[in-house]
Amino acid sequence: MMLFLLAQIATPAPAPAPVTGPPAPAQQRWEDCVELAVGDPARGVAVAESWKIAEGGFLAQQCLGMAYAAQRRWISASNAFEAAAREAEVARDIRASKYWAQAGNAWLAAANPAKARAALDAALATGNLAGLELGEAHLDRARALVAAGDLGGARTDLDQAVAKAPGDPMAWLLSATLARRTGDLPLAQRHIKEALSRAADDASVQLEAGNIAALSGDETTARAAWEKAAQLAPSTEQGIAARAALKQFDAPQ
Repeated sequence: MMLFLLAQIATPAPAPAPVTGPPAPAQQRWEDCVELAVGDPARGVAVAESWKIAEGGFLAQQCLGMAYAAQRRWISASNAFEAAAREAEVARDIRASKYWAQAGNAWLAAANPAKARAALDAALATGNLAGLELGEAHLDRARALVAAGDLGGARTDLDQAVAKAPGDPMAWLLSATLARRTGDLPLAQRHIKEALSRAADDASVQLEAGNIAALSGDETTARAAWEKAAQLAPSTEQGIAARAALKQFDAPQ
C-alpha cells in the first residue's frame, strides 16, 4: 500500500524563559518583578512600566517582556526584549545576548520569522551564549530559516541544536522533520527515535513518527503512531492531521 504523508504542524513556541542573575542591588527588585510578571501579568506590566520610567534600564525592559509574554502579547514582548538587549549592549552587559534570544523566540511566536532571524543572528553573533541557551538559540533560528525557505541553513542550525540541547525533544523532532523533507530518510529515522525517547506522549512527535514510517513503507508503525497522535490530542491540529492520515486505511465503501 502506498502511504501518503501529512506535513508536520509546528507547535507554538513556548513563552521565553526568564534570565537569571541580575546584580545587586537590582536583584531583589528584578526577581519580584518577574514573579509578578508570571503570576499576575497585568500587574506585572504596570510594575515593569513604572520601573522602566524610574530608570530601571534593561532589567525593567526584560521584565516587561516577560509580562507581555505571559499574556501572549508577542509583538509587545518582542519589542520589550529587543529594547532590553539594546540597553544591555550600551551598558556592555553580556546579558544582551540572552535578551536577543528571547526576542527571537517571541518573534517566532508572533509569526514573524524575519524579525526572529535578525534577533537570533544578533544573539548568536555575540558569542556569549553557551550550553542549553546556545542550543535553543540555534533551534529557534532553524525554525526561522525553515519559514524563510533556507533549508540548508536550517540544517546547520539544527545540527548545532541537537548537539548543544540534546535534552530538548523539539530539537530532535524538527531535525527529523527537516531530514524527511530533504530526503535524508536514515537521519530522519534516527532523530525521530531520539524525539520519541524523550517525548513519546507528544502528539507532534507521534505525528511525525507516522510520517517518517510512511515514507519508509512501514505501514504498521505509521498507523500505530498516527493512532497514538490522534489519541493524545484529538482536538488539536496534530490530532486532526493524524486522523486524516488514518482515513487511507478505511475499508472501501
